[in-house]
Amino acid sequence: MKSDLSRKAEDYLEAVYVISQEKGHVRIRDICKELGTKPPSVVEMVKKLNDRGYLIYKKNEGLYLTAEGEEIGRVIKDRHDTIFAFLKFIGVPEQIADEDACVIEHELHTKTVEQIKSLVSFIETAPDHPQWLDHFAIFCELGKHPCIKDARLSQTMAAQMGAEMRRKANHCGGND
Repeated sequence: MKSDLSRKAEDYLEAVYVISQEKGHVRIRDICKELGTKPPSVVEMVKKLNDRGYLIYKKNEGLYLTAEGEEIGRVIKDRHDTIFAFLKFIGVPEQIADEDACVIEHELHTKTVEQIKSLVSFIETAPDHPQWLDHFAIFCELGKHPCIKDARLSQTMAAQMGAEMRRKANHCGGND
């Protein structure tokens, strides 16, 4: 998705979308809390987005996304969730995955995001935990592929690391 909006404007639309989904209504203070921004900055951006037709802002009444603003907010949120899930699968710590997803969500080509989303869905819906995820975890830990015979990599160690990765993978789905 390419739009004529800045990353900052897209972040605001995503925040308004998230808040409206959670609360049903959005106030300036909600956006301040969500983005960690001061009220004057939020009011300035909200007025710009109002003038461009992405939302409707009425002082003392709150604000609402237009259909176009809601679509952009939904797409950015979906991109964020997809990239976040992917980064978690490859072992990126949650806080870093969230921060990186915030940056990456604006830059990737739509087709790239679709492919990442397909991979995430494939992993999440696999009938059994994919063995290659365990192998990847071992590779990240030891720097060697577990399929290559190595006396230092015992069957017990591989099993223990596999169990730990399954435990982590089971928690990935609920962190978005």
